Amino acid sequence: MHFGVSMFHTDYSIPAVELARALEARGFESMWAPEHSHIPVPRKTPFPGGGELPKPYYEVMDPFVVLSAAAVVTKTLKLATGVCLVVQRDPIQTAKLVASIDQVSGGRFLFGVGGGWNAEEIEGHGTAFKTRFKLMRERIEAMKEIWTQSKPEYHGEFVNCPPMMTWPKPVQKPYPPIIVGGAFPHAARRAIRYGDGWVPIAGRAPYGDVNDYLPKFKQMVTDAGRDPAGLPITLFGGTEDADLLKRYRDMGVTRVVTTLPPEPADKTLPVLDRWADLIRRVNA
Repeated sequence: MHFGVSMFHTDYSIPAVELARALEARGFESMWAPEHSHIPVPRKTPFPGGGELPKPYYEVMDPFVVLSAAAVVTKTLKLATGVCLVVQRDPIQTAKLVASIDQVSGGRFLFGVGGGWNAEEIEGHGTAFKTRFKLMRERIEAMKEIWTQSKPEYHGEFVNCPPMMTWPKPVQKPYPPIIVGGAFPHAARRAIRYGDGWVPIAGRAPYGDVNDYLPKFKQMVTDAGRDPAGLPITLFGGTEDADLLKRYRDMGVTRVVTTLPPEPADKTLPVLDRWADLIRRVNA
C-alpha cells in the first residue's frame, strides 16, 4: 500500500520544496495539494467537516504552482491535486497545465478532481452549482480529447471546443490518472464512468463507513464491466494507527493519504518521521 500527504500549502506552512524532499526521503509515494480559489463573504454553505470554516481554505496556494516546485526537487515522488476544482477552471488552459506538469515531472502527475462543495465559491466562477457535475464530466471529456488528439474538438451541452492545436501532450499515456473525489455512491459512479481511480474520505460523516462502501464500490466496478485493478482506491483521512492501516491494506486500498495541518518544518518533520516508521511496519 502506498502513502501520501496532503497539506494546505500557505505562506506560513513548511515550504513545498522542503516538504517534497522530506516526503521522498521518508518513503512516501505522493504529495497532494488541495485547491480553493477564494472564499466569498458572507458565506452560507455549511463546512462539510462541521463547525467554522478553517482559515487555510482561503489562504491556500495554487496547487499547480506548488506541485511544479515540488517536481523540480524530487525524482520519484508523485505529485497530485487533491482535488482540482475543474468546475472553476477553463478546460483548455487546465489541460495545458496538466500536460505541462506531467512533462516537467517526467510523468509523475496524478490528476485528482472534484466538483466542490462551496456553492458561493463555485458560482463566483460563473458555474451553476446544481449542474456542476455534468460540467465537470464534459470538461474532463474535453481534456481527454486535448491530451490524445492532434486536432482535438469537443461538443457538449456546457463545453464547446472547436478544432484546435495545442501542446504539450502528457508523458503518461493516454493521460495522467484521473482520480475522482467524493462520497459514495454518486462520486463512485462518476469515477467508474470517466475516472481512473476513486478518492473517498475516511471518517467524514457524509461518506459513511469504509467497511460498508468499499465492497459495494468493487461490486459496482465489476457490474459496469470494468477491471477493479484499473480503478484503485485512494483513501483520504489516514491516521497514525498501524492496525487500522493494515485493515485498509487488506481491504484492497491502494493508497492512504494523511492530511497534515499547515505548520512549519519544526512541527511537520517529526510527524513525518512517525509516519515513516508506520509505513515500514504496515508494508513489512
